[in-house]
Amino acid sequence: MMKKLKFRETVFVASMLFGMFFGAGNLIFPVSMGQMAGRHVWQAAAGFLITGVGLPLLGVAALGISRKSGLLGLGTQVGRKYGILFTCALYLTIGPFFAIPRCATVSYTVGIEGLISGEGGKLFLAVFSLAFFAVVLFFSLRPGEIMTWIGKVMNPLFLAFLAVLVIRALSSPLGKVGEIEPTGAYAEGAFFTGLLEGYNTMDALAGLAFGIVVVDVIRRLGVKEPEEVAGSTVRAGLFSAILMAVIYLLVAVMGAQSAGGLEVSSNGGEALSQIAEYYFGRAGAFILAVIVTMACLKTAIGLITSCGEAFVQIFPKGPSYHKWAVMFCILSFLIANLGLDAIIAYSQPVLMFLYPLAVVLIILTLFGKYFANDRTVFQWGIGFTAVSALADGLRALPEGTRALLHIDVVTDLAGRILPLSDKGFGWLCPAVAGIVIGVIRYRMKRKRETE
Repeated sequence: MMKKLKFRETVFVASMLFGMFFGAGNLIFPVSMGQMAGRHVWQAAAGFLITGVGLPLLGVAALGISRKSGLLGLGTQVGRKYGILFTCALYLTIGPFFAIPRCATVSYTVGIEGLISGEGGKLFLAVFSLAFFAVVLFFSLRPGEIMTWIGKVMNPLFLAFLAVLVIRALSSPLGKVGEIEPTGAYAEGAFFTGLLEGYNTMDALAGLAFGIVVVDVIRRLGVKEPEEVAGSTVRAGLFSAILMAVIYLLVAVMGAQSAGGLEVSSNGGEALSQIAEYYFGRAGAFILAVIVTMACLKTAIGLITSCGEAFVQIFPKGPSYHKWAVMFCILSFLIANLGLDAIIAYSQPVLMFLYPLAVVLIILTLFGKYFANDRTVFQWGIGFTAVSALADGLRALPEGTRALLHIDVVTDLAGRILPLSDKGFGWLCPAVAGIVIGVIRYRMKRKRETE
């Protein structure tokens, strides 16, 4: 008899997936967006939910529907070499190069730094990040228990403390959303700005990466049939997406209302600190420290686990899972001590390049049955996307780096040629063109075979 997940088990798997998705960055970006968007918060939130919730859900669904065991299986639909390169690049980006170090630096900057005073910030960051990654490594070396620790312990604790802050803020708002004037890019293009802001969560990439952990957990629960594994994966993804969407909206509204009584902060971390202090005084710093640290810990554990299991799959004759986990924790610790500003500055260009590739891969996988998953369509679609996304990525480099590489002429030319480049979506039209060409070539090939 085919084993199916019970509703209670599905909820726990969804809680685990949400816990891995929802890190401190998922709080920082929507609260900052809310403050800056003001009365345009609903348009901004609509864009944010597309890239911050919709795309991650589609990524999990693509893994489930395709019945692949992980991102490598999806990537090899383009080609074996591309699959390996893309999988490595994506996991290193959401892993030890950017996302995992950001978990440590954000939790220190937002949650811990406000509790200490005096000089020695770099030393305190080093000590905190060492302790942080020691805890992450402890749990990551026990991947079989990840649903228990994240889904049943850390995530409920995180949600409980977050609810205290959000409910208190929404029940005593500092201002009315409709009366808060938008600032910056949100004044004219709130929707598109929200779309790009959703990139920063890295969740569309994480949706592809976490699939390997979700599938493994579902199989550990006794579900073996590929069809039921796929269905359970999609259902867990849907539940986690709904929870994420609700929290994003509440936090964004909280940020927008806070602009009625507080100055618009330079970043979401500062905004959260001000809001927590306003409503709870000195106790607010403790509440925020628990929220942010729990958020970052569970996400970092999920990322280390995903990266370790993925690299074992990519390099079956290489190091064991435990060795990969140790190496990734050490590398993340070293990069974390470069500081949050440096990590964010150089993650943006990489995300602008990888995100379009991930989006096109997800879409082609979901609709693959309409062209028999023919490799030609994948190659044309990804090829056109890669070239145009590279221009967007280069344009997002820090100004000093662009000047050093002398690439402004190339990026300016691409910006004039490619539609929507000014909004950060210069890859969209080339991607559509590549997919159309690929489908035409596929149909021509089928016609020749039939004749």
